[in-house]
Amino acid sequence: MRNAKVNVLGSLEPTVDEICRQVERILGSEEFHAPKRGRDFLEFVVNETLAGRSGFLKAFTIANVVFGREASFDPQNDPVVRIEAGRIRKALERYYLVAGRTDEVIITVPKGGYVPHFEYAQEVLPSSETNPEERQAAEVNTQDSSPGEMRAPILSAARGFGIVISVGFALFALTLAFALSVWNGRPTGTPPLASAHPKVLVEFFSESGSAGAGSDIARGLRDDVIGRLARIDHIVVVADPLRGAHAAGVDYSLHGNVQLYKSRLRAAARLVRQLDGAVIWARSFDADLQTENKLVIQANISREISSAIAHPRGAVLQTETDKTVGAQNGDQDDYACTRAYYSYRQAMTAQSHGAALECLRQATQRFPDNAVSWTLLSMVYLDELRFRYKLGTPSSVRPLEMATAAVEQAASLAPGDPRVLQALMLVGFFQGDVDKALKAGTAAYAANPGDVEVAGEYGYRLALSGKWQSGCELLSVALNKSVGPSGYYEAGMALCAFMKGDLEQAERWSRKSDLGSNPVHRLVLLSILGAAGKTEEAEAEEHWLYAHAPALMANVREEVSLRLQRTEDQERFLNGLRASGLDVGAPTAR
Repeated sequence: MRNAKVNVLGSLEPTVDEICRQVERILGSEEFHAPKRGRDFLEFVVNETLAGRSGFLKAFTIANVVFGREASFDPQNDPVVRIEAGRIRKALERYYLVAGRTDEVIITVPKGGYVPHFEYAQEVLPSSETNPEERQAAEVNTQDSSPGEMRAPILSAARGFGIVISVGFALFALTLAFALSVWNGRPTGTPPLASAHPKVLVEFFSESGSAGAGSDIARGLRDDVIGRLARIDHIVVVADPLRGAHAAGVDYSLHGNVQLYKSRLRAAARLVRQLDGAVIWARSFDADLQTENKLVIQANISREISSAIAHPRGAVLQTETDKTVGAQNGDQDDYACTRAYYSYRQAMTAQSHGAALECLRQATQRFPDNAVSWTLLSMVYLDELRFRYKLGTPSSVRPLEMATAAVEQAASLAPGDPRVLQALMLVGFFQGDVDKALKAGTAAYAANPGDVEVAGEYGYRLALSGKWQSGCELLSVALNKSVGPSGYYEAGMALCAFMKGDLEQAERWSRKSDLGSNPVHRLVLLSILGAAGKTEEAEAEEHWLYAHAPALMANVREEVSLRLQRTEDQERFLNGLRASGLDVGAPTAR
């Protein structure tokens, strides 16, 4: 394969447009010998990589989304993805030896993974279709385009995917995971409650360095941030600070600065509360234009900024949560209840749970067509079952039935919404209907593979259903993206290691989970310690559990069977408890 070289924009990587054109060229060539499934595979891995989601390119994801495999797919026993990847590598190699000898852009899929690599061919100057001046001007014009205009070419629409890649906003799907219930829950024709949602003014980003060198990046970065924030229901974005009427009454202003020194780029951003001028969030980002594509850098930074502002544990929601009035106030709007829910998810206390529950009950009465409120209400009811020992509060009468009724109402309003499907998955799982649960989870994940929160919960259900490899892959992605309550996915990773027999790693993960507040996770550690033969440490954990969670210790088998769906997994866990000295009865006969 030919070596890469620096292009005229100072980047080692081809642009998104060039990569898209090259994919079209490959797929349209008679010398690219690959069946439809292989072509779909190539399109998918390229699209996901350009969209910044290469971390999701696991065997399970590709089999699930591209090949239509069900949740039962096991990459250990079914090598279909590895085989197809090998065929694509050979087909690409043949194409470049025969028809693509003079192509400008080289696409490969390196062995050991499924993430494609893009580079320029050494012998050919980049962008033979335009001269360097025209190309550079086009690059700047792209930065100045509006979000709706910044579209890369469609990759083979007639061949099954038809995915349009957005240059500035390609990470839309990933933003959903971090951006707090980004769905259309408000009934059609109902005007938004503008007074309830905080306004964020995005100022023009300044630039420093050589004259004009960073202007296009500063403009493009600001446009990216505006585009991401504008997709979030729980904030109002003001994008024109020069018009006083538009900027009136803003709650926060976002300021940014871009600095360039040779190939080094530093971007800084800060969020200021307008009421008192307090800086409630600030961060700087560094990148090298010689090693990363400029547009990818912009997308990554804008994603980080919008996530830090709009994430359920982000700056705006954290600050706005302080304004949430008492749950007994019947004048609360649906957004106030959404704030109360995410405040509860962070605190996970009996008090915050009660406040969120009462607020959402009232919200569903006042806004019965709001799928968001019904979905969150379902989750709050379900938590009375799944986190009952952590919350330590008496549950509602028949909480699982209440959760089921609420999620069914949400599904009637927004049946295809990933978060509604996620709630359906969780309710189905705790009902013991694993097939129903995984069907909903598969649909939620297929609808948006880049939604990290959906991927994490789906992975957890897959793992606890006995599909440990594929489930644990998705769990690790969610853990690395820092979504979910603190310590939640760490407990899942502990179980993943435990079921693989790696007790040392299992204990390490378990001790990173929320042991101090979640007795069920203490029970996981007890089983791990028992299996590892650490009887003294196991005894200390057992004493803690009897002292702080006697109800759990009286119902160990019930709690284990509620979570681990396969008998063999239940017995493996119970054997660890038996080895610790805990009496959990005789093994189940097989």
